[in-house]
Amino acid sequence: MIDKLSDEHRSANMRAVKDRNTKPEITVRRIVHRLGYRFRLHRDDLPGKPDLAFPARRAVIFVHGCFWHSHSCRRGRLRPVANATFWANKLNGNVARDAIQLSQLKAAGWRALVVWECQLTDEKKLVSRLRRFLN
Repeated sequence: MIDKLSDEHRSANMRAVKDRNTKPEITVRRIVHRLGYRFRLHRDDLPGKPDLAFPARRAVIFVHGCFWHSHSCRRGRLRPVANATFWANKLNGNVARDAIQLSQLKAAGWRALVVWECQLTDEKKLVSRLRRFLN
């Protein structure tokens, strides 16, 4: 499939992708707050700068985009055709970095939960999962 956007337009689109305060992250934050839990955002003293940190519980939550972190769902399996080598390296690097950061957190005595973007569609199931993790 050929990219219908010019290189400049595609580059501008990719630059506009945020790494903080994304819609999925804000959704998880609202749910967790509604459940009565308080948290810290983007702790840069922890590996991976987790999206939500619960210091008293020694727990962190990462909210990952399926495409960017290569989830096993339909969206996560997508691979751009244009500049395929770059994207393969980029996405594989993200997965490797995530694994290292999770192991560093575990070694430091922190529990970690990864919430995938595609899991936000079933809020009831997500609430249950978040409660189990945070209790």
